[in-house]
Amino acid sequence: MSDIELSVVVPVYNEEGCLEELHRRLTAVLERAVAGYEILFVNDGSADRSPEVLRALHRRDGRHVRVLSFSRNFGHEAASTAGMQHARGRAVVLMDADIQDPPEVIPELLERWREGYDLVYAQRASRERETPLKRATSFLYYRVMRRLANLDLPRDTGDFRLMDRKVVDAFNQCRERNRFVRGLICWVGFRQTGIKFHRKPRYAGRTKYNYLKMTGLAVDSLVAFSIIPLRLATLIGAAVGVGSFVLFLAVLAEKLRGGSPQPGYALLGTGILLLGSVQIFLLGVIGEYIGRIYQETQRRPLFLVAEELDCTEREEEDPADPG
Repeated sequence: MSDIELSVVVPVYNEEGCLEELHRRLTAVLERAVAGYEILFVNDGSADRSPEVLRALHRRDGRHVRVLSFSRNFGHEAASTAGMQHARGRAVVLMDADIQDPPEVIPELLERWREGYDLVYAQRASRERETPLKRATSFLYYRVMRRLANLDLPRDTGDFRLMDRKVVDAFNQCRERNRFVRGLICWVGFRQTGIKFHRKPRYAGRTKYNYLKMTGLAVDSLVAFSIIPLRLATLIGAAVGVGSFVLFLAVLAEKLRGGSPQPGYALLGTGILLLGSVQIFLLGVIGEYIGRIYQETQRRPLFLVAEELDCTEREEEDPADPG
């Protein structure tokens, strides 16, 4: 059994302004909360000074700070996965580097874990300085995912959570490329509970998730855990087919009665455009699934590590040792 009670995994992408403060606050909390710990920073191909800051932290606190640096930017989900695969603790906390996930909440996560829970997630009770649109889309996203993906995804949660070693080991058995980490963690099951916390604004820098990236993450998560969009394509096709057949019968009945169908060019043109757009949309839905199948068959690694700085034991030098 590892003598490291807790591993804190922190994906990092262009967060040079947050890292020193995050390390200071994490160290202050963990020194009091656990007997042995490690802080594992996963540098996801940062283009700012984050790699230099992380190396400096490792030189200053080599007993507790580990650093994995990717060869390029592979994405937040890959960085989270790498941290989970390399973490050594009996429990693992996953959190972001922007300090919107406050380190001071970790003792409460540990308390629930010591009560016997295998997974303790931090649930946002409030969000400071977030726009109404961001809050509305987040509210809608979690509820749609719970309904469509048949996944017990806790409402208003991010990646900030504590996992027992058995949960981490189960997560590490999931090998797909297109990953939705918080969904996979929920999927593995085990005994779960949540705690409330107040989410602060980011400490420094700018968010890396704009609305376009968040939309991409939503699509990835839905496709990864649900085939309902494919069933929806089938239902739409069936509905259009039935409607077309009914319209055919109506035109045929009018013709048999000796009537003359009206030209209706505007209606005809609108119908053709509508059917064409529906077909293109449904082809796009099917293409999303086929594209992911193609990526899975390539079997490329999820990430590549260019540099690893491990923890070091600093022993006092023996004065009799000339070396």
